[in-house]
Amino acid sequence: MSSEQEVLSGPPAPELLDDRIWVDGCWDFFHHGHAGAMLQARQLGTELYVGVHSDESILENKGPTVMNLRERLAAVDACRWVTRSVAYAPYVTQLDFISHFGCKYVVHGDDITSDSSGEDCYRFVKAAGRFKVVKRTPSISTTDLVGRMLLCTRTHFIKSLEKVLAGEEGSGTEAERKSEGDAMLKRIHQYATDETGKNPGADVYFWSASTAAKTEPTEEKGTFRPLLKGSGPKIGQRVVYVDGGFDLFSSGHIEFLRQVVLIEENLARKDGWYDEQAVNERKGKGADYGPVFVVAGVHDDEVINSWKGINYPIMNIYERGLCVLQCRYVNAVIFGAPFSPTKSYLTTSPWGIPDAVYHGPTAFMPLLDDPYTAPKEMGIFQEVPRHDFQDVNAGTIVQRIMKSRDLYEERQRRKGMKAVGEAEHRQREVLEEEQRLKEEKMATGT
Repeated sequence: MSSEQEVLSGPPAPELLDDRIWVDGCWDFFHHGHAGAMLQARQLGTELYVGVHSDESILENKGPTVMNLRERLAAVDACRWVTRSVAYAPYVTQLDFISHFGCKYVVHGDDITSDSSGEDCYRFVKAAGRFKVVKRTPSISTTDLVGRMLLCTRTHFIKSLEKVLAGEEGSGTEAERKSEGDAMLKRIHQYATDETGKNPGADVYFWSASTAAKTEPTEEKGTFRPLLKGSGPKIGQRVVYVDGGFDLFSSGHIEFLRQVVLIEENLARKDGWYDEQAVNERKGKGADYGPVFVVAGVHDDEVINSWKGINYPIMNIYERGLCVLQCRYVNAVIFGAPFSPTKSYLTTSPWGIPDAVYHGPTAFMPLLDDPYTAPKEMGIFQEVPRHDFQDVNAGTIVQRIMKSRDLYEERQRRKGMKAVGEAEHRQREVLEEEQRLKEEKMATGT
């Protein structure tokens, strides 16, 4: 039995449902463009089923994947608007496959997707009148991100997201900057919606302070400013804080966030959160909900680059923030969070002092001092245990691409992107090696 046949081995849906939407794709190192397609698809119905192609079918039709199937499934499952993921979805969408899951309509962006023969991947569902089109998210694609890695560009960096959203910073004329800022702000509003994609969901804040306060531990208070007010913490929920760069938002970040929620759910279970009486009380007041409210601090581009050099982060703060916002394990986002969450920062949080500050087993950032000294002294620090995806981060993703440069170069050429020569590839290798040696010296104090 093939993997595809195994997926279809369960009982078929009894009927086709107009509101059960199907989307499919590669979803390679998941970014906010992918999430945008899922959001638009979810808004067309009440359930969203997401097909994920196998590594083999993508290699045959498009080129190599950066992330394997298991990693890509983890990213899809973490999207707030996804009801169910379906592995081994055929690269050319088949009517019998989507019908098995009760999905009447297939949704895709307004770009053309072709198989290895150059034929439309959606030709069968289009002919059956079961295809709907949504707009592709502009200015972002997997191909764009691969190009940034191979060419070491920094033009994507954002100095002040607040000023960009206000049209005060960026390229182009004043009118163009204003238009771009408005479009970006609208997208933040959209990504901050709840699981329906239609109602307010996540809280969004900015934290402003000096560059020193954002990079090094100081007791400068800084200023929290609301951008969007979502549903906020509910009665009985513990508020917990996490932070990071979340660059190339991947299975390593996702599993860390999922583990945070699981740990909190286990704590709540011991305290009776899931007892029948407690559940009924919450339902009696409207609807049931989980025991934890997760606040995620996202570092500025400048802060990450000061530690990692080269052209990290590969995604700018706006792109990384959208990736975090779409994640079902996050309830609030702080743009511009400090690298070290100090006591003054934590005690002035809009949600009050967090019940816990979580950190994962990461080795991506070179550290001289412990950035979590304050939450440890406050007795609220918690470390997430090691997990299967702990070594997946922006650095390892870049290394995967560098090791298979020729294959990714061919993929870039198929997409009409600028070819990267041997000199550029060698430059990236040299810069990565220089950064590695620098981090080793920092670690040993030499």
